[in-house]
Amino acid sequence: MRTIIVGDVHGCRAELEALLDRVAFSSGDRLIFVGDLVARGPDSLGVLDVVRRTGAIVVRGNHEQKLIDWRDARHAWLRGEAAAKPPIGRMHRDLARSLRPIDWALLETSPYYVELPEHGLVVVHAGVLPGVAIDAQPPATLMRLRTVRVRSKRGRKGEHVLWGSCYAGPPQIVFGHNAAPGLQLHAWATGLDTGCVYGGRLTAMVLGEAQKVPRTLALRRELLVSQPADRVWFVPASKRSDTLTE
Repeated sequence: MRTIIVGDVHGCRAELEALLDRVAFSSGDRLIFVGDLVARGPDSLGVLDVVRRTGAIVVRGNHEQKLIDWRDARHAWLRGEAAAKPPIGRMHRDLARSLRPIDWALLETSPYYVELPEHGLVVVHAGVLPGVAIDAQPPATLMRLRTVRVRSKRGRKGEHVLWGSCYAGPPQIVFGHNAAPGLQLHAWATGLDTGCVYGGRLTAMVLGEAQKVPRTLALRRELLVSQPADRVWFVPASKRSDTLTE
């Protein structure tokens, strides 16, 4: 059985279908998504349909969590338990209102991480704090981390760096969330968000049965398969930094 791990899809159903064709996905494969299946792209509901059809495992991303939080807060407001409607952008509000009960069930049951000991790896959406056990990582870290602040030799807080650059496994961490750097290949971490919804590529890691992720970057690249985006689907209004420090 192969294990296929797919980066951030963000509603790009056509590119996802093309990527699955490119890797010759079959019912005997195990398919895992790093999260952020929905929002920003043209067909979030279609992506969720593909997930159900393939029996895939979905790690929870920050966009899935945003929808769940809004839905729960709105219900509290309707019950009179909250003073104001929960704030949310129009894109996410429209998407939340279009979700079907089967879609909510999929989002609500998605885990914050998936351990694959036979491959020596853990799949998360965004990142992990170096030096903290996976089961002790806060959910916000797993869903939103991009960088950590490293300390200087004198103990002072220094610059922010990509968390994967200072994470020392095992296990290998496979993640998404941060499209700005493009493909990330660190010694013990592999970032698969290659910005499909922004006109980049949708990328997957394909592992054979019980295959470990190579530490050698050239060999690791051979496990990656990408599908170019059909077009630019979303242009962010501004760049944000979701930074959590050690």
